[in-house]
Amino acid sequence: MKLYTYFRSSAAFRVRIALNLKGIACDSVAVDLRPGAHRQPGYLTCNPQGLVPALEDDGAVIAQSLAIIEYLEETHPQPPLLPRSALDRARVRSMALAIACDLHPLNNLRVLNYLRSPLGQDEAAVDTWYRHWIAEGFRALEEEAARASGDGRHMFGSEVTLADVCLVPQMFNAHRFKCNVQPFPTLRGICESLQTLPAFARAAPAAQPDAS
Repeated sequence: MKLYTYFRSSAAFRVRIALNLKGIACDSVAVDLRPGAHRQPGYLTCNPQGLVPALEDDGAVIAQSLAIIEYLEETHPQPPLLPRSALDRARVRSMALAIACDLHPLNNLRVLNYLRSPLGQDEAAVDTWYRHWIAEGFRALEEEAARASGDGRHMFGSEVTLADVCLVPQMFNAHRFKCNVQPFPTLRGICESLQTLPAFARAAPAAQPDAS
């Protein structure tokens, strides 16, 4: 199994966490987004979407972080990242998708670069864009987590789920862009607890071989 990754990609961060939680051995291949290695023909042949992460397993390539994690969940079901009941699984997926589909894409590197050029926005405007969408997304997640967390250390119930796997990388990005996260004490507390777990700590951007 091989993971095409980039140390600061929050989507790749999610997959690294899931791999660690499930104890799955995986070779990492760094794809540096800054000079555009993900847009080179060699990588596009592997993953036509030209994004990271991508997981190669037995010659097949899977793109998109949540599709990869769902694949890992089905092929390596222990420990589970989704609850047992259909209703609870839907609630966890709802929180995960709120991050991966609604919040993260608006703050993706290619979106921010498009704001800079060709739209000509300066860094102050780009930062304002980023912080606005973080605040919007976290506001709703804060309310959901306050209702769904069973112990103040997890997004749902009292076990690590897919929602936690998505939250920690997004909080990392929020801190990186100096977003004000003080209005979100539930999310902050959950992240502080999760980051002490080895599976999350080993997946962190600073712990990756390509970190710079």
